[in-house]
Amino acid sequence: MVDEAGFLKKGSKPAVVQRQYPGTASRVENCQLGVFLAYATSKGRTLIDREWYLPKSQVAARGRCREAAVPDTVEFATKPVLARAMPAWALAADVQARWVTAGRGLRQRLEVPGLA
Repeated sequence: MVDEAGFLKKGSKPAVVQRQYPGTASRVENCQLGVFLAYATSKGRTLIDREWYLPKSQVAARGRCREAAVPDTVEFATKPVLARAMPAWALAADVQARWVTAGRGLRQRLEVPGLA
């Protein structure tokens, strides 16, 4: 299961905080956005991966990224790009899965080779 979540934040110090639209607030707010991958079976579910969504303007501010311990190798990636990458990484790590599902905002653009 892949989905995004927003976390409202005060201030703007961490590199991942910016005024943007988190679905949880239903309006533009100062927040962090993340994309999350969970594994689910009939016996339960668990979080197996997560990536902060770094807005393009934040990635360009390398000094700010360094302050927040964001490696220089991190480049801008849209939420759908992150959503496609995480299941692929899980499959490469031998996580067994037959299909993937995603939240409404990511579902339309989510295609993972080898999964339905």
